[in-house]
Amino acid sequence: MASDFRLKERLPELTDRIVSTYAEVGTIHHLGHCPLPNYEAVISATEKLKEILYPGYRRRDGLHLGNVTYHVGDLIDKLHDELTLQIARALCHESGANLTCDCQTRSDFEAMGQARTMAFLEQLPRLRKVLALDVEAAYAGDPACKSLDEVIFCYPGLEAITVYRLAHLLHQLEIPLIPRMMTEWAHSRTGIDIHPGAKIGKYFFIDHGTGVVIGETCDIGDWVKLYQGVTLGALSFPKDAEGKLVRGIKRHPTIEDRVVIYANATVLGGETVLGHDSVIGSSVWLTQSVAPHTTVTLERPQLRMRGEQADELAPKVPR
Repeated sequence: MASDFRLKERLPELTDRIVSTYAEVGTIHHLGHCPLPNYEAVISATEKLKEILYPGYRRRDGLHLGNVTYHVGDLIDKLHDELTLQIARALCHESGANLTCDCQTRSDFEAMGQARTMAFLEQLPRLRKVLALDVEAAYAGDPACKSLDEVIFCYPGLEAITVYRLAHLLHQLEIPLIPRMMTEWAHSRTGIDIHPGAKIGKYFFIDHGTGVVIGETCDIGDWVKLYQGVTLGALSFPKDAEGKLVRGIKRHPTIEDRVVIYANATVLGGETVLGHDSVIGSSVWLTQSVAPHTTVTLERPQLRMRGEQADELAPKVPR
């Protein structure tokens, strides 16, 4: 069937109708202002940061102590320029100055962006030591793991934790937009959703990972282990007298040291505290605090089997 070129003549009119909505629905466009942070540039910077944190595992091989200084120095130099620009854009947007974005305004925010970029980059040596503990936790916590290299190459939990820890540093520096851009990118890659505002201690391990959600005001201790499908979320969202959500309050649980939370468990509420050395079983729904050294499980379900060779009700498993 041949194309009807008369249909294509309607495209200019369609374009005009689309553009007219930009004035009618002004809340979802960013036109006529200073540029926002560039998504591709932020992700490119994140990849460079991972290359610095795990040299020799990523895009560049053949590295050794004789040439790694040059390689890392080149990456750091590029990151300085890239992050300065992107952070400056984010700060400008957050302040509202992008509505009157002149040369002096841009210069002021670039200076602020450079200062915060340097404050961020200065923390990378310490961050590598923290991530080394996360790698050790994954190896220690998974008998299927054969080496630390396997953790770094293969484990989505480490990928998500790495990006989260980078984004958390930026969040602590009060840099808007960019930390969420980073963690949502990691979320799309791993299925693990960690808000950059969450506080997570040392030796953190997420096994398998898909479907894990960790909310903004979570406070997680050391040697905590989560399995797939775990949600650490909010129980409710308080509203003010005008019906607007109250922000800036603790909405998500506190998880103390050496807690294990098994697959598909849900723990909700800002006042909920899981005491140290507790174990939360699979599919548990928990909205209250748990004392240290407590195991929380569901009652054992019954299996029902139907078929020519099966009893209608399977025998109960001995306790």
